[in-house]
Amino acid sequence: MSFRKEPPFKHGTVARTAIVLVNLGTPDAPTPKAVRRYLKQFLSDPRVVEIPRAIWWLILNLIILPFRSAKSAAKYASIWTRDGSPLRVHTQKQATLLRGAIGVRGHDAVRVVMAMRYGSPSLPEVLAKLKEDHFERVAILPAYPQYSGATTGSINDAVFAHYATVRNVPELRFIKNYAGHEGYIDALRDSVMASWEVNGRGEKLIMSFHGMPKRTLMLGDPYHCECHKTGRLLAAKLGLGPDQYMVTFQSRFGKAEWLQPYTAPTLEALARAGVKEVDVICPGFTSDCLETLEEIAIEAKHDFLAAGGKQFNYVPCLNESPAWIAALAEIAEQHIIGWPTMMTGPQREADKREAEIGRAAALKLGAAD
Repeated sequence: MSFRKEPPFKHGTVARTAIVLVNLGTPDAPTPKAVRRYLKQFLSDPRVVEIPRAIWWLILNLIILPFRSAKSAAKYASIWTRDGSPLRVHTQKQATLLRGAIGVRGHDAVRVVMAMRYGSPSLPEVLAKLKEDHFERVAILPAYPQYSGATTGSINDAVFAHYATVRNVPELRFIKNYAGHEGYIDALRDSVMASWEVNGRGEKLIMSFHGMPKRTLMLGDPYHCECHKTGRLLAAKLGLGPDQYMVTFQSRFGKAEWLQPYTAPTLEALARAGVKEVDVICPGFTSDCLETLEEIAIEAKHDFLAAGGKQFNYVPCLNESPAWIAALAEIAEQHIIGWPTMMTGPQREADKREAEIGRAAALKLGAAD
């Protein structure tokens, strides 16, 4: 087996620490070609689709990709911004603000970078660049609060696969989940209360999480339980009783049974039962994306109103909210304890500039809150 070429090393080189904020990914453009390329990488991951490879190859390449790419591209186009994909834009801003928030806490030497599990910037490319820049300590921070083998597990697979080709592997730490982290729950509570202040409070709060096949729960994946943990803690922070909120699951795919109750049918049933106003939040997504902006804020809203509902309030994802950035910094800090994170010796000008930019952004965000 051949290994990647190691970067030049000089004695006295300062070992450096990095945090990699990893999100799911997004197409490079809202076009059928770009979406097809993205979907092929995403849906080829055996963590995402647990079907025998030969059978799935035929389904994916002969049915799904030829017919779904254009339809998905149109959906992406409906939420695309001037700056690009919302998920990528928000994740990049979070990384910049996290760099500043970590710096404000005294960890000036920590670099924070963004990577995507699928699409660009790819996780292997980001890890390779950190190696070139002599980062010897790397913490992997998934953008997924709730662990699932299909999400966080897949990120870990990609990290291990990359370092299997590296001779001198850096020290690694993996953040598995933070479904019940108090700062994260508080940030969600603040988002809901801000929506209530502007739009009024609906009759029921729907907490919609990304769906997974029910089979994964039966095989021991903790995702379902962690979603309910988040939902229970958020409801408690908001003072909601069991009849005032629901945990549901969206984004079904295929004919197999998925985690229930399903979001869209639940909203339709509520409307037909006489519920006129609902608030919907997607706690499992820390950045707004196709699944929140199009599937929930557009499609689910249409379904609810068409079934007789009168008001549908979508609560935006945490995105760059000050409470969320503060929570993210606390989560990251808890996992880099013991690593040198202060600049020592000759400070690299690039590091100082990054620290100053990040701190200024974080302080500005805090002042605007």
